[in-house]
Amino acid sequence: MSDPQNSYWVCPNCNSPLEKPAGQDPSVAPRMVECSICGAKFEPSDAADVPPDALPAAGAGPTPPPPTPHGGRNPMALVAAAVIVAAMLYVGFHAARRSAPTHSSFAGKSSVAPDFTLESLDGKNMRLSDFRGKAVLLNFWATWCGPCKIEMPWFVELQNQYGTQGLQIVGVAMDDSAKEDIAKFVKDMGVNYPVLLGKEAVGDAYGGVPALPESFFISRDGKIVDKFIGLRGKAEVEEAIKAALESSSSNSAAANSAETQQAQK
Repeated sequence: MSDPQNSYWVCPNCNSPLEKPAGQDPSVAPRMVECSICGAKFEPSDAADVPPDALPAAGAGPTPPPPTPHGGRNPMALVAAAVIVAAMLYVGFHAARRSAPTHSSFAGKSSVAPDFTLESLDGKNMRLSDFRGKAVLLNFWATWCGPCKIEMPWFVELQNQYGTQGLQIVGVAMDDSAKEDIAKFVKDMGVNYPVLLGKEAVGDAYGGVPALPESFFISRDGKIVDKFIGLRGKAEVEEAIKAALESSSSNSAAANSAETQQAQK
């Protein structure tokens, strides 16, 4: 057996040889030993006691963990915290943008619907004011919008049902698809009302169009009667159409009465 005073401890963590303190009573071992290489602390009974000629190569054991920065903060924890904070800021920023009013005063109930000129799928320029005298359902949609595909067949039926009473549905495509792709989509859906190629400026004039689909119900005199954001049931859409038609009739009757009274004076 080798002389204990000339033997070494081997760190159980990094396998580095640690020389025993000189002049120490071999019968009395310290309670804890700290490795000068990796900083691990261990009891002498947990370490191998080997002579110098049997020492293992330093660092041949497990790789020691990276040292913790000053203050005891784990760098990975700091990175994770930074990612979480960045994500919260991103979500909060975009939520604020969605909740912030964008030209909403121009597209509220009882306000005059902003006029515009857009190209139709057959290449003609059409204005909203071209439909003055009719109740208009102005629908902002996109080819990638799932809920839009649900309500479009309803619009086809409602156009057939109320068209003779003065309803005109107008679709505004708010996506980046090619004109040919939009035309094919419209044909496949059997759309029987005009579809126009939308522009961001028109969407902004109607409050920014925060979600699709979005529909505006406009009376014959061009005023907004109701506004739906997102998918609603067919019954709700039909009730809003009836309200637009009735509002148009009431407004027209009031205007005619006022004109008659003015003429009698």
